[in-house]
This record gives sequence, structure tokens and C-alpha cells, in this order.
Amino acid sequence: MVFNRLREDIRAIFSRDPAARSTLEVLTCYPGLHALWFHRRAHWLHAHNLKFFARFVSHISRFLTGIEIHPGAQIGRRVVIDHGMGVVIGETAEVGNDVLIYMGVVLGGTALENIKRHPTIEDGVILGSGATILGPIRIGKGAKVGAGSVVVRPVPPGATVVGVPGRIAGPEHGSTNEEKTEEVMPDPMLRVISRLLDRQNQLEERLRTMEQGRPEPAPAVLPQELVCENQIREALREVIDPEVGIDIVDLGLIKDIRVNGSQVEIDMVLTCKACPLSDHLSDQVRRKTLGVCGIEQVTVNVLDEPWNWDRFVKQRGSLRQI
Repeated sequence: MVFNRLREDIRAIFSRDPAARSTLEVLTCYPGLHALWFHRRAHWLHAHNLKFFARFVSHISRFLTGIEIHPGAQIGRRVVIDHGMGVVIGETAEVGNDVLIYMGVVLGGTALENIKRHPTIEDGVILGSGATILGPIRIGKGAKVGAGSVVVRPVPPGATVVGVPGRIAGPEHGSTNEEKTEEVMPDPMLRVISRLLDRQNQLEERLRTMEQGRPEPAPAVLPQELVCENQIREALREVIDPEVGIDIVDLGLIKDIRVNGSQVEIDMVLTCKACPLSDHLSDQVRRKTLGVCGIEQVTVNVLDEPWNWDRFVKQRGSLRQI
């Protein structure tokens, strides 16, 4: 029985850690494996009411491995603690089978009473480096918790949680089979910002269309210049901001395009004129604009302020009439 569990532990490490080279290396150089062995002895002592000796064995394990597992915690089979330094598992925590735990993970409690106060981790869960799971919550089967996340609410099976506090960023119902652990965790905040930028761009396009179609008391802009402006705007969609991965038009960096014959003046908004990407983006804008509608000269003005309040106040009366 003991040797079967030992072989099972070794096979689990080989299946989860590509850095494992040999059985001898796993037996001698994996503190996560040693901590689990110590914990089984300590848990047996704790279950037989030998609590002092159980804590003493746990303390020795902590000294030798850097991993602290309370003797009362329940740990399932084929659990892998990779690296493991700084892992803390509380007394009433429950960890299921086939769970992968990286360094710095904390399964902590939020109550001072002697009650169920630590998390329950179901089968097949992956806990990223530095993740903190607090309170008597349940992490559903096959879920993933991103590195550095702080989880204080239950997580449904198959979900991916990232951020502080933890937010669900992946599907709530996923496969419980073995999954690749190297895939990039999604960023829910970036997803929300991208949607807001897309919505803002749609509203600006609609407003621009309405302004162009509205009759002006002054001489209207020549249709050819309007056509040229739209063609330049479409050409600039090929310029991508490398920090965000979104084109500068959808990102809202192009605020105004003024065409005058073969010359064009483009206002572009950045965080500051000294932004490291200022020269790069300005050069890309010039390259994409030259030749469109016969444009021979391009002037790019980099603005410090993303929103000109004075200009908005001046246009507010006109906007109300639309």
C-alpha cells in the first residue's frame, strides 16, 4: 500500500512537471513531495488524538521544506506541490485529488472560532503562484486560480479566476480532463476596457457621421476633403499600439484630421509628449498617410491632454441640436 502511494506520487510529479528528469531526482530534490509524506504521518497522529506530536512533525516538515501544512488538513491523492516554498494550508482546509499547487499559495481562514474556516479545493484544480484563497469557500472541480489572485468567493467548476479580488475570467463550465497549464490567463479588466473602447469608437463614428450630414450655415467642407479624411482614418487602422494590441483609431488616439489640399494635419493623443512610443507612432502615422488622396506633407501634433474640456464646452451647444 505504501509503495503504491509512493509510485503514484512520483507518476503525478512526472505528469505535471516537465523539469522532472529521473525518479532519484524526484525522491531526493522535491520538497513538495517530502512535505506530503510528512503530512501523512502528522495527519495520522492528529486523527489519533496525538496532537502535540502531530504539530511537532508538521513543524519539522516546515523547517525542512518551507511548506506549512496543518496536521488537521485533508489532502487527497496525486496532489503535486511544485517548488512549494511559502505554501500554507490551514487546519480545516480540504484538498481533493489531482490538484496542482505552486509556490506561495495560501489556503487561509477568516474566522477565529474553531469551525470550518478554510477553503475546500475540489479535484483537478490548479492554484497559481502566490494565489490566496480565504474563508470556507469552495473552488469547483477543474477550476484555475491565476498567480497572485485573492479569492474570497466560491468558484464554479471549470472557471478561471484572476485578479485582486478574484474575478471569473473564463468559462464556468469546462472540461475536467487534464489541461495544459502553460496557457495564458485571461485579463478581465483588459477585456472590459477593450469593450469600452470599442463602444466609444462606435459612438464617435456615429457622431462624426451626424456632424458631416448636418447642414452648416458657413461654407461646408469640400466633399473631396471629407472623403480624404475618411480614407486617412481607414489607413491609420493599420497602425497598432504595441502596448495594447489595438489600432490607434479604435483606441481613440486620433482626435482630429484636417486636410488642406496635399497637406494634412493630424492630432494624436498620448499620455505625454515624452512617451517612449511617441516617435514610433508618429512615424507610423506619417508613413500610412503619405500617398493617400495625393497627400505629400503630413504634420502630426502630439497632444498631452486626452480630452480638451474647453473645446467640449464650445461644442456642447451644437451637440444638443443634433
